[in-house]
Amino acid sequence: MRAVDLEVTPVAALVFAIFAASTSAILVRWSVAPSSVAAFYRVVFTTAIVAPIALVRYREEFGRLSWRDLGVAIVAGIALAIHFGAWFESLNHTSVAASVTLVQSQPIFVALGAALVLGERVSRETVVGIGIAIVGAAAMSLGDAGQAPLSDATMYGNALALLGAITVAGYVLAGRSIRQRVSLFPYVTVVYTACALTLLVVVGVQGHDYVAYPAREWLLFLGMAIGPGVFGHTVINWVLKHLESVVVSVAWLGEPVGATILALVLLAEIPDVITVGGGLVVLVGIYVSTIERERRQATTD
Repeated sequence: MRAVDLEVTPVAALVFAIFAASTSAILVRWSVAPSSVAAFYRVVFTTAIVAPIALVRYREEFGRLSWRDLGVAIVAGIALAIHFGAWFESLNHTSVAASVTLVQSQPIFVALGAALVLGERVSRETVVGIGIAIVGAAAMSLGDAGQAPLSDATMYGNALALLGAITVAGYVLAGRSIRQRVSLFPYVTVVYTACALTLLVVVGVQGHDYVAYPAREWLLFLGMAIGPGVFGHTVINWVLKHLESVVVSVAWLGEPVGATILALVLLAEIPDVITVGGGLVVLVGIYVSTIERERRQATTD
């Protein structure tokens, strides 16, 4: 009996990756470890999963990496470390909905960078989709904030989430640039290694213990690596070879929707009507941007 070949489209892979990434905020909330420690072990375990594949199947490609590509990948890893550190810490000061929504304001920065640095054309329809999705994301954040006055701690958490948005935008742009020339596993191995080393220093500077954590925490670290790490970020890096960075970044706005739903089910964080409505608007914005890209590709084909 002949096996049936299943072709995974970039859009389908992106949807799956966004769903996997949506679990990250929940796992971070469940962890009681310092945020930098949780971020560090998430990346360490993710690296431990992808590095053996890279070293066995793509050993020769490491030697062909140009110094420029290597340097950009290392910078991308440092940006990812700042993103994780800032975002994980933001979850200690603000709600899941607000934190994940603000960190996903990154399409603004990705669109600017894609046009200025990568020379990617940002169509009018894509801009409209970004605008719709950003309005929805802002509504989700405002709806969540409307449940109580904004304290200094909440504003600090929101500011950290915004820093996470800026740094993840740099990470996405770097991935889009390099993934046209470098295979997935060598690229993510360099990026994740640079990210892990950066977080290793951060944990040490902050004076946190590296190993004194209960078994439950280690399971959560592993869950962060497998779910949002391997099936989330790594799949998104695969998609970046096939889809424009702006399309990927707009689709990433689906993460607040998924995270808010999971927070409702698993953390009993009940979103209000504005938050729910904002989530629906985000999905409309993603649809407008993605369907426009698919239309253009169908016309080209």
